[in-house]
Amino acid sequence: MAKRISESAVTLSALMGPQDTNGLGNVHGGVIMKLVDEAAGLATMRHAGHPTVTVAIDSMTFIEPIRVGMFVQFKAELTYVGRTSMEARVEVIAEHPILGTSNITNIAYLVFVALDEDGKPTPVPPIAYETQQQKQRAEQAQSRQEHRKKQRAIERSQTS
Repeated sequence: MAKRISESAVTLSALMGPQDTNGLGNVHGGVIMKLVDEAAGLATMRHAGHPTVTVAIDSMTFIEPIRVGMFVQFKAELTYVGRTSMEARVEVIAEHPILGTSNITNIAYLVFVALDEDGKPTPVPPIAYETQQQKQRAEQAQSRQEHRKKQRAIERSQTS
């Protein structure tokens, strides 16, 4: 049975402290990437009903820096589901907690595979799109998936 995107959507939140930053007071990209991966992983696990593992970070766009003291939300939702794989989109929003202003600082696309109890890929439920925006994102995700498959084929031919 198909699952709606809203059923597996996840929002993680964190206050960025000095331990998360470099000498300029900007949050390290690796800190953001880790939290993006966690949010996407939770969304894919909710959808699959199984453990999932990261296969690829398709893209991670840093639009603007996140500063120490910012309240950051990581909003993850699925955009595409294959037989055993899923693509998640994560939007990172940084809010200045005193001023109340917020900006999208990052957008990332990650691919995960669901695993069974033996650690082998296992089928996942289909996805039900509820909005026009979700359908458009699904079309874009399908194009990215086709590109990934072509790239894997090229890489395999170069290593054999």
